[in-house]
Amino acid sequence: MPFADLHCDTISRLLHQQREGQPTTLRQGEPLEVNLTKLRHSGYLLQNFALFVDLHAPQTQATSPWAELQALARCYWQEVERNRDWLHPVLSAKDLDRAKAAGKLAAVLTVEEGGVCQGDLSRLGTLHRLGVRMLTLTWNYENELAHPNGQQGGLTETGFAFLSEMERLGMIPDVSHLGDQGFWDVCRQANRPFVASHSSCRALYPHRRNLTDEMIRAIGARGGLVGVNFYAGFLDGGPITRTGDILRHLRHIIDVGGLEAAALGSDFDGIDTPLELGDSGTMDRLTTALEQGDFTPREIDALCWGNVWRFYGTYFT
Repeated sequence: MPFADLHCDTISRLLHQQREGQPTTLRQGEPLEVNLTKLRHSGYLLQNFALFVDLHAPQTQATSPWAELQALARCYWQEVERNRDWLHPVLSAKDLDRAKAAGKLAAVLTVEEGGVCQGDLSRLGTLHRLGVRMLTLTWNYENELAHPNGQQGGLTETGFAFLSEMERLGMIPDVSHLGDQGFWDVCRQANRPFVASHSSCRALYPHRRNLTDEMIRAIGARGGLVGVNFYAGFLDGGPITRTGDILRHLRHIIDVGGLEAAALGSDFDGIDTPLELGDSGTMDRLTTALEQGDFTPREIDALCWGNVWRFYGTYFT
């Protein structure tokens, strides 16, 4: 079964390990939950690679969010160049076809934390030239653009300007981590579909990071995507990610938002709970669980890869 995943934090983890002096690479790095060897073994067609910047981390404080973002981007592109035989960066819809025809992984570059731009609208153009095609407006801190989950307040005036410029550039707005008011601000203001790359269902587990049914319906109605996060703390609050809980949230998204809204947003290399299904190298276990869980072949194809592939093919120029 092919797979497409809307979110992993592998590049940030990879750079951290390299800074610690570990000879880690994207091709076969351990203990990375995502590396190219594992992705190939599981048959991945597409992986989003997030450049995650913690605004309050010592490394970021010692330089700047923008400088840390640049370091992450250099790490990503160095790995792309080293692994051109196995992956193909996606900058346009044509790159999806090129990657698939060549039997390579389609790699989509994203940024997790709009605060890296420090409110400078011109930096969106720089990100786009760097290959970034999706941006989460916030992480867990208030920034110049908006308030995150658990805080009062929506998009700022600067945040609305960023949203408009992102759509002009063809950069997908990602509402994961965004506060409830900010979500609805995006929903009202956006002219194109948007995604929640790694969020689960609040009706099944009442965590503020999860989406309400109204939010899931809104994303589905706009033609967007919800990528289910594999973190146990968002699925049921337990100490281990049970595969059955992933399936429950996927089924709920299908039932509430429609089949075309359901996707995977694992958050591999960004979560700290062990998973029954293992990691990106053992995703056949998820396929087996879906088949045994009364998901139809059409549903499995759609949520495992088809919806993401279709969405990017229509969104990117």
